[in-house]
Amino acid sequence: MPRQIIDAHHHLWQYSREDYAWISEEMGALRHNFLGRELEQVFSQNGVSGSVAVQARQTLDETRWLLELAQSTPAIRGVVGWAPLRDSRLEEALAPLAADPKLRGIRHVIQDEPGGFMLTPEFNRGISLLRNFGLTYDVLIYERQLPEAIEFIRRHPQQPFVLDHIAKPNIREGSVNRWKEHIQNLARLPNVTCKLSGMVTEAGSHWNEAMLRPYFDHVLECFKPQRLMFGSDWPVMTLASSYAQWLGVVRDWLSTLTADEQEWIWHRTAKEAYELTDAMIV
Repeated sequence: MPRQIIDAHHHLWQYSREDYAWISEEMGALRHNFLGRELEQVFSQNGVSGSVAVQARQTLDETRWLLELAQSTPAIRGVVGWAPLRDSRLEEALAPLAADPKLRGIRHVIQDEPGGFMLTPEFNRGISLLRNFGLTYDVLIYERQLPEAIEFIRRHPQQPFVLDHIAKPNIREGSVNRWKEHIQNLARLPNVTCKLSGMVTEAGSHWNEAMLRPYFDHVLECFKPQRLMFGSDWPVMTLASSYAQWLGVVRDWLSTLTADEQEWIWHRTAKEAYELTDAMIV
């Protein structure tokens, strides 16, 4: 067992149909509350030390709520919230949020945006301001958006980026070659780290470990352990896997690595990428 496990990607919500319209009828198991109590129960059952909670709504109200929840939920070591990155008054909105040391990053749901969104002046201006607040940016995209993401990230060589869900490749159909090429190009940019998360839901309910291995192996080759981090995407991942099952899959895959390499993926990379202090972790 690793000394620590940091789950670098999960969500929390107080469910309502209006606020979480993306949770479709087919995702009925997600249509209830997932709060700190449920999170800590899952972590206790699986030996997880702490986590980074990630936005699931594009509102400042949710970001504030996640930060409040983090104060009453010791397991949450950091928050990746949402902020109006295209707004000319972004700094005014970010300043009070960034005063909370648990705000560690910002995310916008780019996967739902049209082509060219990442290259717009307004969005890039917002990204350029994040370093003033010591914040990372989480990149949530589909595989097809990787070329644009590479061009976008090249514009911000000093900004730390975290790639969510290995860019959501088409695991269900086993399409891997174009994704491999783009991931290799992305990994050449030293300011990008990558989350091992969200893979089972991309693979579908009939996934198996053999389907996942080419993707695991390629991100390891490209990013190395020092730029890979474990994440669950709980509770969304429960549509395709239990938490324990996903943890076991990752543990089996890591078994051939050295203890030091495993420690990077289980917790060190997340701590470095999000600048989680020892006080947050212990």
